[in-house]
Amino acid sequence: MATAELNNKITFALDVQDRKVSADWYSKHLGFEVVFHADDVGWSELQTKTPGVTLGLGDNQSPNAGNAIPVFGVGDVDAARSALEGAGVRFDGDTVKYDGMVKLATFYDPDGNALMLAQDLS
Repeated sequence: MATAELNNKITFALDVQDRKVSADWYSKHLGFEVVFHADDVGWSELQTKTPGVTLGLGDNQSPNAGNAIPVFGVGDVDAARSALEGAGVRFDGDTVKYDGMVKLATFYDPDGNALMLAQDLS
């Protein structure tokens, strides 16, 4: 059976009303450090206390609680996606690329839980 070649990075992505306010909250209460704010795409990332694990915050005017999406790091999104699609895994739309930042592909487990693959382009 084909598998995606995951690396040692994972990002938990959350929708929030105001990512900068949320980033301040996570910094103040949990000691997370802001890695960056990407204002042009409404995204922020914070380093958690666990090596290789970041928290991603995306602007959304109507976030739903319990909407965390695990984002698994890969060296090559296209190769990982191809392997998973070849095994019958369902993906949501096309792979998305943010130049100089990240390449993303959303897929689903058998219960319909959303997961993502991410290739670091920085």
